[in-house]
Amino acid sequence: MKPAKHRRRWWAIPRMTVKVVVLTAFFVAVAVPAGGAAGFWALLNADVPGNLPEDANPRIRSYPSVVVDADGNEIAEFRAFELTVPIRYRDIPEVVKDAVIAIEDRRFWDHQGVDPEGLIRAALVNFEHGEVVQGGSTITQQYVKNTYTTGERDVARKLREALIATRLERHLTKDQILFRYLNTTYFGDGAYGIGAAAQAYFAKPVSELTLSEAALLAGSIASPGRYGPRVNAETAESRRLVVLRAMRDQELIGRRQFLGARRQHIWYAPLGPSPGPATVVQAPPRGGATAYPYFVDYVRRILEERYGHRQLYRGGLRIETTLDPGLQAQAEASVTETLDGTSAPLEMSLVSVEPSTGHVRALVGGRDFDVSQVNLALGGSSGMQPGSSFKTFVLAAALEHGIDPEATFDAPASMEFPGCDPTCTVNNYDFEDHGSMTLRSATHQSVNTVYAQLIDQLGPQAVAEMAHRLGVSAIDPARPYGISLALGAYEVSPLDMAAGYATLANRGVRRQVTPILRVLDRHGNVLEDHTAPEGEQVIAPEVADTVSDILQGVIEGGTGVAADIGRPAAGKTGTTQEYRAAWFAGYTPQLSTAVWMGYRDIPRPLVGINGVGSVTGGSFPAETWGRYMRAALADQPVLDFVDPRPLPEPGPDGADPVPVAEVPVVPPSPPGPVPFGATAGEPLPAAVIPDDCGGPCTRDLVP
Repeated sequence: MKPAKHRRRWWAIPRMTVKVVVLTAFFVAVAVPAGGAAGFWALLNADVPGNLPEDANPRIRSYPSVVVDADGNEIAEFRAFELTVPIRYRDIPEVVKDAVIAIEDRRFWDHQGVDPEGLIRAALVNFEHGEVVQGGSTITQQYVKNTYTTGERDVARKLREALIATRLERHLTKDQILFRYLNTTYFGDGAYGIGAAAQAYFAKPVSELTLSEAALLAGSIASPGRYGPRVNAETAESRRLVVLRAMRDQELIGRRQFLGARRQHIWYAPLGPSPGPATVVQAPPRGGATAYPYFVDYVRRILEERYGHRQLYRGGLRIETTLDPGLQAQAEASVTETLDGTSAPLEMSLVSVEPSTGHVRALVGGRDFDVSQVNLALGGSSGMQPGSSFKTFVLAAALEHGIDPEATFDAPASMEFPGCDPTCTVNNYDFEDHGSMTLRSATHQSVNTVYAQLIDQLGPQAVAEMAHRLGVSAIDPARPYGISLALGAYEVSPLDMAAGYATLANRGVRRQVTPILRVLDRHGNVLEDHTAPEGEQVIAPEVADTVSDILQGVIEGGTGVAADIGRPAAGKTGTTQEYRAAWFAGYTPQLSTAVWMGYRDIPRPLVGINGVGSVTGGSFPAETWGRYMRAALADQPVLDFVDPRPLPEPGPDGADPVPVAEVPVVPPSPPGPVPFGATAGEPLPAAVIPDDCGGPCTRDLVP
């Protein structure tokens, strides 16, 4: 809905004054945080193309980005393809143009390529933060960035972009600029241009897009890796509503149109088999090994967010990953053996992390990527409840708060806790009264009523903070939680669990979990390097060592005996309510691995599978974990955990007994975790711990 006087000039103010204001705003918004006056002076000498094409976009040279495993073998390419859905300007509905302008550049019809109001607004925000946190780029500038500049995030590019934008506005009409922008911008899912986006998401020509569909596509432009509907449907829906409100507030649509579009259900086209304008090309199998689509999907998500689609699919990056092809083959073989004789939607996921580096060494996100692209290793669409395997983080929080492993608790068959509607009822999985028992014994037997008392005493937020601190990213301490957090009633991912357990294996030193070793540009310059990652001591070594000491018995004499690998290992089984999912998460000093089993579509009981009446964490998941870890560590030295020392005294508030900054990162002798493949001294004896939860450990919870 173009305004009647959409070429309104703002020359009422003298041109020189306007230019001074714009350049000053630009200097404050961008140059001050990025390099000061000297850098700004260099920008004024930036080259600007003398002749700009008036009727065709310049061809963008494309270089595929290459992905290699830890041995240097190429496993995938991120490659861009030419736009395959040509469109005409008259094919684009007005609602599409209005939606894009409303959310991306509300003053598009008024400015001359650079928006003084937008720059000043961004200048104030950036000056307040001391860095660039908000852009003032117009649609014209965005088109210039995608077409004429190299995309680097520096001051020279920003000013050059602004200068070219003002020149472009003198050569092209607003309609031509808007068409070129819509025909080249990235909408996610490999779709460059509004025509490709209409086909990719809705399987229809652009001329048939509805108001609601237009709002959804417009909302994805700012960050396709975050707002794309196939990336996160809930976030994309929220973004769609933001666009519709902007259109309503700018009077581009009426109230009735707004209400109708807000209620409209959007149907998405299924993923097609053919590649789109940008795609991931998997390398063929080598030496009997399989391709790694789920791992590559994990890498792709990270890089799209960090570098954007243009640099990833066209920039010729070299991505060196942490994937160990030997461990990956063993992980896939172990999962395949377990799933043999079953069919989808029954699934299994496995993630293996090296504690000393945070490197993801193996990742299985499902049984068949061609059937389902939902990456279960990353939690799928909404995550999975971890059951009793989450009690490990409650135990760590209790130990840090000064609760002794030998402290006694009543362990009745059932208990009620205030705070729900009107109370929360927690039952033991076996409905048995266990009398009085120590925290250590309650952990061995996975007694729900003891752990419910424990989190009630600590507070759910203290447990959430501990889990997040150890590396469980899905648990947000700012979010309110209930008692059922202790029993694994909140969603996480296998990657989260492997990461959290890896920090315990590394004696409380958390490394940032990553599948990426290094990223180099096409000239060989290193853009990021994680070969020697820094670690942070997030809990005292004594706390981590005590957790490891307690959890070793789960494998040696509890329900995790199927995970016995003939060397010291710690772990925890997990079975969710009504046997809807089963877990085993565990570690040695060299390797942390989490295994999940369940249905990928809707949670339902795991019963009658390959002769097992009810699947628990101690059955198939523990067996899969043990089979994989035995093979993965076959050529590695046998390392024991460090014997636990007395726990630190709690602080005045009962939390954080020793400031983590005072705890040395390098563990004392005897040696702690070492890099995968290193050697160490003779193993030390480990404790024997009985029984664990063998049933639905979150039964009868009222969150």
